Amino acid sequence: MSLEVRELGTEHDAALRGLLSVDALRNLRLLDAWEETSMGPSRHYGLFSAQRLLAAALVEPSSGRIWPSACAPHHARALGTSLAGTVVLRSSLGDRPAVEALVDTLRPSKPRLIAHRLFTASPDNLGPFTSRALRLANEDDGPRLVQMNAAELAESFDGDPPAEGAEVLEARVLHHIRRRRTWVLELGGSLATKVEVGAQTRFGAELEGVYTVPEHRFCGCATLALGQLSRNLLSSTPQLTLRIADSAEGLLAVARKVGYVGGSVPQLLAIA
Repeated sequence: MSLEVRELGTEHDAALRGLLSVDALRNLRLLDAWEETSMGPSRHYGLFSAQRLLAAALVEPSSGRIWPSACAPHHARALGTSLAGTVVLRSSLGDRPAVEALVDTLRPSKPRLIAHRLFTASPDNLGPFTSRALRLANEDDGPRLVQMNAAELAESFDGDPPAEGAEVLEARVLHHIRRRRTWVLELGGSLATKVEVGAQTRFGAELEGVYTVPEHRFCGCATLALGQLSRNLLSSTPQLTLRIADSAEGLLAVARKVGYVGGSVPQLLAIA
């Protein structure tokens, strides 16, 4: 039976939610984006066989961001083939086989590929790490959080982060703050650690952006921040996920100490 790619609309709500919820922890970002009403130019596309939805992708043409759902590589390749000519892939994040298939289809030159693994946490696994110093970020924290995000990007990419305008970074930081998605641990009147909620749905939440400024490292700040936020979120959501780059040994140690387990699901970040 032939395959067809269509842009998804409200009439596909039940089909998309059904597809993504089958393996919800690997699809939290797409579920979150579908539910958010302020995604602007982002679109969802679906791969259909007759009326059956097989795979989906979040596409942001202006930035070149494409997030595939957890799906078979040949389904991701079919999505990429259909999208060719309509979007230039500049970044992709998701299950490794799906991202590799998109990259092969949409990128004539190979982008930077950063291997990640997906870890999970549940209430039964959490260690005793809490801190009253953790709080939601506010707009007054914005300038410092922009600096912290820029430093995090530089460290993550060995001093060669992807090109991004200051206005884009500032807008993203402010957007996260206004959505109550950024948490900070404050010590002595200054921000020591930040943790961001990349996705939050009824199936679970995904954390990202764990970063501690150099002067507060090796003091347990990241452990306390991640532990407290994980405990906060698990009071109202069944499970958490955290993608950790294979090279991020420090974050891996912190996550395991807090109670994150797994790591058997290979993930991939592609940056052109």
